[in-house]
Amino acid sequence: MTADFRLERAADRLRLVASGDWTGQGLGGIGARLDAAMTKDAAVQIDLSGVGRLDTVGALVLARALGPDAIPERLIGRPETLRLVGLVLEARSARKETAEHLPRPFRDMMVRLGRGHYGVLDDVIATLTFNGRLLVSAVRALAQPQKIRWAACFSLIERAGLDALPIVAITTFFIGAVLALLGANMLAKFGAQVFVVELIGIAVLREFNVIITSVLLAGRSASSFAAEIGAMKMSQEIDAMKVLGIDPFDALVLPRFFALLFAMPILTFVATLSGLFGGMLVTWVVLDLGPAFFFQRIVENVGATHFWIGMSKAPVMAGVIAAIGCRQGMEVGGDVESLGRRVTSAVVQSIFSIILIDAVFALIYMQLDL
Repeated sequence: MTADFRLERAADRLRLVASGDWTGQGLGGIGARLDAAMTKDAAVQIDLSGVGRLDTVGALVLARALGPDAIPERLIGRPETLRLVGLVLEARSARKETAEHLPRPFRDMMVRLGRGHYGVLDDVIATLTFNGRLLVSAVRALAQPQKIRWAACFSLIERAGLDALPIVAITTFFIGAVLALLGANMLAKFGAQVFVVELIGIAVLREFNVIITSVLLAGRSASSFAAEIGAMKMSQEIDAMKVLGIDPFDALVLPRFFALLFAMPILTFVATLSGLFGGMLVTWVVLDLGPAFFFQRIVENVGATHFWIGMSKAPVMAGVIAAIGCRQGMEVGGDVESLGRRVTSAVVQSIFSIILIDAVFALIYMQLDL
């Protein structure tokens, strides 16, 4: 039975009595007729008692006829019929509210900036909390070394340290070579090419060795730590550890922290030798300054102070990189998108922290006149 309706005058208002099946197949062109009838009287009452079948298409036609300011009291009918029309009315009103909020780009931008600032603050607090727990656990583990998972530590030392030696050595070699080339070209204008040895020595021993090594480990180890721990959290392996009475912090975070703490000074030392070798090779070829002259000026004019200044930064950088990578892994949710975001955050935050810590060290040593 096709959908139909008739208008009746009852007291002081107009009454629309619907009948038939208000479904997608039985509506026909009744929508235009209904809209025209409803515009004649804003106080029309709709009686749906005679409606047989009703689906969402018919309910949408009725909702459109009622208009944006529809009042549920204007509807009469069976409870299931009124419930379906009410759901369609709520969906239309929610969609209208959403549409009203869309064309506000400046407001949305400011809201996003505000939330971003709060997010940074929360992230800083969470990082400090995690680092505090890490330091307490590390001191407790050193007091009881038999509880440290040494097998996991040595395995991670090999992965984070020995496996990274080639890329660290090659990168710092070219950094030293490029530094020597730039220094030779600039100092040649002043006839002071010989001072390129001091430039290479101070730059490599004091800054570039630990900075380049830390950045490489941030991209290599911090991302690896975040991905490994995050994948374990996604597969509920961390929850299984807790059920078995194993502290995930002691089992996953501390071995990575100790491994990077041990591997970082070794990698920094290798980076120092490689950077000096690259600079020495360029000064030998370009300026005809032999290796003996190069290392003699390094010993006499640069000294070991700059070397120890650079090496003193290595443990701090290692602890920060390991802590950030492990914390981001622990924050991974249950989806792959969360894993990707946390791995990216681990690398970005590690590199930012490296630059910031190096600046703090520079200010401290400048005040100490070192």
